[in-house]
Amino acid sequence: MTRYPKKAKSEIGLSPTELVFRGEKKVDQIQMGVIDFDETSVEEKTIQNVKEIATFAHKKTVTWFNIYGLHDIEILKEIGEEFNFDKLILADVLETQSRPKIEDFNNFVFISLKMIQFSEEKQDITVENLSLLFNDNILFSFQEKKGDVFEPVRNRIRNHKRKLRSSRPDYLAFALIDTVIDHYLYLLGMLGEKIESIDDVLIDHPNTSVIDEIKSYKKKINYIQKGIKPAKEMILALSKLESDFIHKKNKIHFKELVNNINQASDNVDSYRELLSDQLNVYHMMISSRLNDIMKFLTIFSVIFIPLTFIAGIYGTNFDVLPELHFKYGYYIMLGCMAVIAIAMLLYFKRKKWL
Repeated sequence: MTRYPKKAKSEIGLSPTELVFRGEKKVDQIQMGVIDFDETSVEEKTIQNVKEIATFAHKKTVTWFNIYGLHDIEILKEIGEEFNFDKLILADVLETQSRPKIEDFNNFVFISLKMIQFSEEKQDITVENLSLLFNDNILFSFQEKKGDVFEPVRNRIRNHKRKLRSSRPDYLAFALIDTVIDHYLYLLGMLGEKIESIDDVLIDHPNTSVIDEIKSYKKKINYIQKGIKPAKEMILALSKLESDFIHKKNKIHFKELVNNINQASDNVDSYRELLSDQLNVYHMMISSRLNDIMKFLTIFSVIFIPLTFIAGIYGTNFDVLPELHFKYGYYIMLGCMAVIAIAMLLYFKRKKWL
């Protein structure tokens, strides 16, 4: 996902149902996997073609299809035809730069949101579009690339966790969305520790490297905000959605998501404010240091004004000058200059200018 999504000129005027992949190709070949389960059994396998997916279509178990890679439009068309997807669904799946959204279709509930993670390899934040489709028996998850984000959910299924194994796809969708939001909170917590640690450095060593660090974190937080704020709107709509595919006993879980996403949103706002405050503190400290320097230079200049005046008079080449032919005249002049300088320093200190 680009930092700021751009629309290609070739896409202007296209029909909303036009199947065009709008995103970055992140895998060489689409991969498909399935977990089929109920209270007593689990079947997990890799799928080679869409026909294998069709064999699970009419089973009474819960079937979770996970598709990695979105660039092969023909495969997605086959899946759509097999399961009677609305064309808008496939168009939304292929639009990886769209805002998080929720739509209730006749045969599926469609949800899209951003998965935000920290890449150890790139040492940067990565954002991936996630699309979920579920009805009363089947859940599809479409990801841009293969990852282990949902491995904890898979382990809960494998380890016979009763709530997940005995529920329908709506609860599975909740578990997946909850995992995504947990990653939001984890990432914000990790960044938050680093942002808060800037306070100590800011006071002790307010240099240009600190300001660069603040600006870097500000960009990261703004980038994360682009995914979290729309997700908050989507989850609020999801918690209020009246759909045949969301059972009443599970509605409370979707309302829990509202609290979690609100916490993530609040954290984003808090860290943005903290970074802004740190930026202001930095400028205040630099300004204060500059004022101290200017204050010192001003006092230094003021002290030397009368000394320069005296030195200027005694630097003239006239014959008639006080103490010009006096043996100790030079030392008297230096003494007067020293007395004036000390007197001025004492006066400045008394006035608390020093």
